[in-house]
Amino acid sequence: MKAVFLYAGQGSQKVGMGKDFYEEYEDYRNFCNSVNVSFDHRSVMHNGPMEDLSDTRYTQPCMSVFAAGVTNLLVSHGVEPEAVCGLSLGEYGALYAAGVFSAQDFVKMTEFRGGAMAEAAKGLSCSMSAILGTDSRTVEDACKAYAGEGFVTVANYNCAGQYVICGTEQAVADTEARLVNMGAKRCVRLNVSGPFHTHCMKPAGDKLANYLKSVEFHVPRIPVALNVSGTFYKDGDDLKANLEQQVQNSVRLEDDLQALIAAGYRRYIEIGPGNVVSGFLKKTARAMGANVEVTAVETVEDFKKRIGE
Repeated sequence: MKAVFLYAGQGSQKVGMGKDFYEEYEDYRNFCNSVNVSFDHRSVMHNGPMEDLSDTRYTQPCMSVFAAGVTNLLVSHGVEPEAVCGLSLGEYGALYAAGVFSAQDFVKMTEFRGGAMAEAAKGLSCSMSAILGTDSRTVEDACKAYAGEGFVTVANYNCAGQYVICGTEQAVADTEARLVNMGAKRCVRLNVSGPFHTHCMKPAGDKLANYLKSVEFHVPRIPVALNVSGTFYKDGDDLKANLEQQVQNSVRLEDDLQALIAAGYRRYIEIGPGNVVSGFLKKTARAMGANVEVTAVETVEDFKKRIGE
């Protein structure tokens, strides 16, 4: 069986993630034990505390271990990706599934990325808000209209009717008020540890670019929808430059999902934890008048249902 594999981003992590896979599947356990990172990732993943698991330095490699381990299990049980897409950090999982780099490089890269992002965010105060019930042009116009001190920008284009803005507190608060006046239904503050996917992450992008020089990349063997462009990878695209830009630019997931649906893909599996990307996909499909089948694999029970056990 084939399906589009979708990969979750930061914010979906949960204490206990992967523990049931670790206990039940030797291949997953062996992979998890083989990962070479600078901390006890198994303890953080399985036991927490949530405060540690939510620290981007730990979140990113832990999510990557889970993503790679579950991807490997799905493939070994006959469920293969026909295309891939990921949300922010999840794009690394998508590229791994497409054969761009090894599992060990996948985890090591995201540990480095997490550390670089944490360093870039140090000392910076920011706010992030999900804007619900309006269109992307309205959100962009509201951000551009802010004329005070600080900045505000669109960090994530998640799906039809849901966009995330990020910036300094006053800029975000003023823009929220402007958007409500412009017809937005709700503004929901998000708990974030830094101004991710904004120009403030340029130092992290610079460090990542230097780090990636020594990592071996291959041409994707299946279609990959990329966050920065909102379109599929094309022959000749520089994936290392793409990842450098991705950390400091808007994530155009809505465009990615529209591209996948427009290309005719109808069966999807989200590799979590959680089902956030699945929700965005369903909303995008409804807006396009398309029917899709989407399931999430977060637990062993989910996995067994997916492989027909």
